[in-house]
Amino acid sequence: MFSRTLPSRTKPLRILAIAVLTASATACTWVHMAPGASAVKVVTQAPTGCEKRGEIEVSVKDSVAFYERNHLKVREELETLARNEAPGLGADTVQPVAPPESGAQRFIAWRCMR
Repeated sequence: MFSRTLPSRTKPLRILAIAVLTASATACTWVHMAPGASAVKVVTQAPTGCEKRGEIEVSVKDSVAFYERNHLKVREELETLARNEAPGLGADTVQPVAPPESGAQRFIAWRCMR
């Protein structure tokens, strides 16, 4: 039987490649703001004098392989996705129903007379 092993210098290169990919994945913002979404407000409590327009459920990857993504980055991307969906419901404000869980979050969409 003939067994071939990798040269010892390829192991450090493989480890370096994995480290570079992991670092670059954490720096990326995978969700971009859609036109009109920048005018949508995010509030923590139900606004007064507003009409409920519906609910929005959004999700993103909260982990890549064995790496857990930054929780603040995940939360930011979920809010951006909710803001992107709000104009389609005629809403100008979104309110999270609960904190993010496993990369998913629900929002209530509101239309407020500003």
